[in-house]
Amino acid sequence: MTPSPASTGVLWGFPVLAVGLVTLVALGHRVAAARLGVEPGLALRRTVLFLGAALAWQLAVAWLARAGVLARFDAMPPPLVFLLLGVALCGQALARSSVGATLTHGLPLAALVGFQAFRLPLELLMHQAAVEGVMPAQMTFTGWNFDIVTGASAIVVAVLLALGVGGRRLVVVWNALGTGLLVTIVAIAVASTPVFSAFGDGPALNTFIAYLPFTTLPTVMVLLAMAGHVMLWRRLWSERAASASALPSSA
Repeated sequence: MTPSPASTGVLWGFPVLAVGLVTLVALGHRVAAARLGVEPGLALRRTVLFLGAALAWQLAVAWLARAGVLARFDAMPPPLVFLLLGVALCGQALARSSVGATLTHGLPLAALVGFQAFRLPLELLMHQAAVEGVMPAQMTFTGWNFDIVTGASAIVVAVLLALGVGGRRLVVVWNALGTGLLVTIVAIAVASTPVFSAFGDGPALNTFIAYLPFTTLPTVMVLLAMAGHVMLWRRLWSERAASASALPSSA
């Protein structure tokens, strides 16, 4: 079932936000590389490689969507399942890549947290899409998706960290909350597909993510949100390990 016609704002909102986020990651990598003293030429090559991989990824997804492959919910297993697995794998790969490592250790905690603030405008965009009948209501904050809390709180927590308030404990609590809410909405989205129809049929079905430009929701926004949480966990773990190793051993 193809999604209902969307307004210009909704149609352009998803790809524009996706392009903005990828650009922000590339710029963040350049800043982080400079802070870590990475050789400029190497940093540039890594940035270009990241942008090239992001473009190739979106071209492949766009081809699958245009060919109608992703919308084959009657196939067993549905191709969309493999796309979602790809999103999870790519999110992990990005977080653990040289680009991810540079972002993880080269940016302040406030910046890593503040990046997730994009989930606030994303949730507002998703709400409008639901109002227009493009996506099911349970995937928005009027239903069972409370990820808007992550986006709004990211702003507050980032400001507190920049002011030197809260510290590591605050980040641990916030990152746990954000990770949990992200997992929750992904589970709701999967349960809403025609494979499960957990929330009913018709308007309650999640089929819109199989069509352009809405494929950018899982393949860019969810992927980067996931990678961002993984990078924060890795940063927190490395700082904890460094603190533990710095403690004097007992006699």
